[in-house]
Amino acid sequence: MDDNNYTMSRVPLSARVDLLTATLVRTGMTTALAQFMLGATLGHSMTFSQAMLATLLGSLILQIVSMGVGFAGAKEGLSTSLLARWCGFGRYGSSLIGAAIVISCLGWFGVQNSILAEGVVFSSKGKISFELAAALSGGTLTLLVVLGFMGLSWTAKLALPVFAIVVGWIFWDLLTGSRLLDLFVSVPSGPAMTLGAGATMVAGGAIVGALITPDITRFCKNGRHVFWMITFSYIVGEFLVNGVAILVAHALNTSDVVLIMTQSAGWLGLISVILSAIKVNDTALYSSALAVASGVEALSKRKFSYKMITLALGAAGTALSVLGIMTKFVGFLMLLGVLFPPIAGVMMIDYYLLRTHRDLLHFTRVHGVLPDVATTPKIGWPAISSWIIGSAIGFVVDWGIPSLNSFVTASALYWLLCTSLKKSAQRQPSC
Repeated sequence: MDDNNYTMSRVPLSARVDLLTATLVRTGMTTALAQFMLGATLGHSMTFSQAMLATLLGSLILQIVSMGVGFAGAKEGLSTSLLARWCGFGRYGSSLIGAAIVISCLGWFGVQNSILAEGVVFSSKGKISFELAAALSGGTLTLLVVLGFMGLSWTAKLALPVFAIVVGWIFWDLLTGSRLLDLFVSVPSGPAMTLGAGATMVAGGAIVGALITPDITRFCKNGRHVFWMITFSYIVGEFLVNGVAILVAHALNTSDVVLIMTQSAGWLGLISVILSAIKVNDTALYSSALAVASGVEALSKRKFSYKMITLALGAAGTALSVLGIMTKFVGFLMLLGVLFPPIAGVMMIDYYLLRTHRDLLHFTRVHGVLPDVATTPKIGWPAISSWIIGSAIGFVVDWGIPSLNSFVTASALYWLLCTSLKKSAQRQPSC
C-alpha cells in the first residue's frame, strides 16, 4: 500500500497541501470536457436564461453537498468512504457507498475516455478505430493514476491553463460582437427540457465530485481553504464553462463536444480534449481506488495494494468506454443526480446534528488514528433505509427538482428515524 495516499488512515497536518494545489485539483474536476458537454446539452435543449437558471439551481445543491461533507473531511482528515463509517452508514454500510462511488466514477471514466478516444480518431482521420483508441488511452490514463494524489496535482496544473485558453478562444472567436446578443435570445434546436430535469442534470454532472469532496479536502489545511477551493471551482466550472458551452451550442446547433473543440480551436482544441480527459479520469480513478480499498478492508479486514486496485479499475472503466457508455450520457447524469444527494444528506445530518460519533472521532483524531473495529458500528440501517427511500422519491415524484427532492427526503427521514429510536431505546443505537 502506498502510504503517501493515506488510503486507510487520516491525512496528518504535516501532509496537507497549500490552497493553490488543492484548488487546481478541484477546479480540474469541474472544468472538464464532460462539463462543457453538459453545458452544450443544456444549450441544445433550453434557452440561455433557462439553462443558466437550471445551472444556478443545480449548483446550489452541489455547493451545499460539497461544503457539508468537505468541511467534515478536512477536519477529520478522512476520505468519503472512511467518513461514511462514522456518519450513519457503519462499517458494512459504507462499503455500499464505496460501491456506488466506484460504479459512478468508472462511468465517468468511460465517458471521458470515450471523448478522448473520439479525439484520437478525429486526429488520425479515422485510421485508428474507436475501440483501439479507447483501449490505448484508458491504459495510459490508468498508469498515470498509479502516481497518486501528487500525480493529479501536476496533471491539473498542465491541463487547466490549456483548457482555459481554448474556452477563452472559442468565446472570442464565435461569440463576440452583435452575434452574441442574438444567441442570448435564440431558440434551441434540440428537444425541449424542463427546468427540473436541467437542474438535476447539472447536479448529476458533478454530484459524485461533490460527494467525494473529502477525498480532496482531507489534504486542505483549514476550513477557509475548503470554502474558497469549492466556491472558486463551481464559479469557474458551473457558470463560466457552462455559460460558454450553452452559447456555443446555440451558435453551432450541436452538443458534440469534440466537434465544437476541434472545429473552433483546431489542434489546440484537440490537445485540450486530451488533457481534460486525462485530468478528470485521474481524479475519478483515484477516488474509485480509495473507495474500493476502504470497502475491501471493511468487509474482509484485508488491505490490498492501491496500485493493483487502480489497474483493475482502470481496465473496467476502459471496457465501459469501448462498450459505448457515451450513448447513455443524459440518462447517466439523471441517475447520479437522484441517487447521490441522499447519501450526502444522511452524512451531514449525522455529523452536524445528531453527532453520533463526534466524540469518538475527536478522541481518535487527537491521537492520529482511526476508531477501532469494536467501536465502529457494523451497519446503519436507518441511513441505508433513508438513502433508498429518498432516492425512490426522487425518481417517482415529478414535482420540483428530483435531486433536491431526494436530498431533503433522505435528510428528514434519517433525522426522524434516529431521534425516534433514541427516544424509545434505553441506550444509544448504532445509527
